[in-house]
Amino acid sequence: MTALDKFSRLEAAGIWRPDRFAQRRNVIVSVGDTSLTIFDAGDTALGHWSLAAVRRRNPGEMPAVFGPGRDAVEELEIDDPLMVDAIDKVRRAIARRRPRRGRLRMTLLLGASVIVTAAAVLWLPDAIVRQAVAVAPPAARQAVGARLLAEFERLGGFSCTALGGQRSLDRLAGRLFAGAPANLRVLPGGVVAAEHLPGGYILLNRALVEDFDSPEVVAGFVLAERHRAGARDPLQRLLEFAGPVAAFRLLTSGALPDDVYRAHVLALATTAPAAADPGALLERFRAAGLSSRPYARALDLTGETVLPLIEADPFPQGTADPVLSDGDWVRLQGICGA
Repeated sequence: MTALDKFSRLEAAGIWRPDRFAQRRNVIVSVGDTSLTIFDAGDTALGHWSLAAVRRRNPGEMPAVFGPGRDAVEELEIDDPLMVDAIDKVRRAIARRRPRRGRLRMTLLLGASVIVTAAAVLWLPDAIVRQAVAVAPPAARQAVGARLLAEFERLGGFSCTALGGQRSLDRLAGRLFAGAPANLRVLPGGVVAAEHLPGGYILLNRALVEDFDSPEVVAGFVLAERHRAGARDPLQRLLEFAGPVAAFRLLTSGALPDDVYRAHVLALATTAPAAADPGALLERFRAAGLSSRPYARALDLTGETVLPLIEADPFPQGTADPVLSDGDWVRLQGICGA
């Protein structure tokens, strides 16, 4: 995101309403690089919106009224011109990067026609899933990931954002994946340990940052989820779960039914993660300059089931390059507040 390069963080007062029948509340609105967060007077997060999905409902009018999506019931009113201008700049920047609607729709429709013909003749519904995954643009993957994140937040609570912890998370992502996008989020619940979603999202349970003495553990879980995402495309995982009809709908309309997102999140939240190949996972630890032993001990304190990760640790004595500074680690441990 480059639309807000001259701002490190923006905050302004606003009026928030969770739905059209609820009482309006005075809030503080904070805008970062990729998200908008709504806090009450006690610094408790009330909402966490992806800037890619934010829509302005009264263009050209003040105070400006925003919503977290086209059909969302939440509403946020802001009369600070600097904040309104910043949000509008981000929205325009995102719109410029999206493929032109007509061209994308025509491409998807033509591709869908080919797929339907092949499926009718050969009865290969998995071809529809493969094609949907192959043609899905980054903006579509980001939107699907943001929608799944919203369902995880509905299940386990809003993403934690207290005490500058999200900035520490972003630094952790930069340390582990230099030059590769990653969107890390800490949730108070809903995620057993860690989970990955389309669009580069990696979700972490708050226990990973609160119950351990060093950031190497949470860094290991982040690496393991990136490894699983590389081994099996998370969008393909979603569409295989939803079936070819949902995949065809994504091809033709760019969206999925709400019940597909809800069912998939419930399945992820109640299913053990796929086992990772120790050799391939160790290569990721080696490339990231990270010891694998803290992560292995967090999985199994006895070490019996994770011996390869302990015995073949690429950095048994640790590395000179810390995962996070002490200050960032302290802020990350307090990201969910009290």
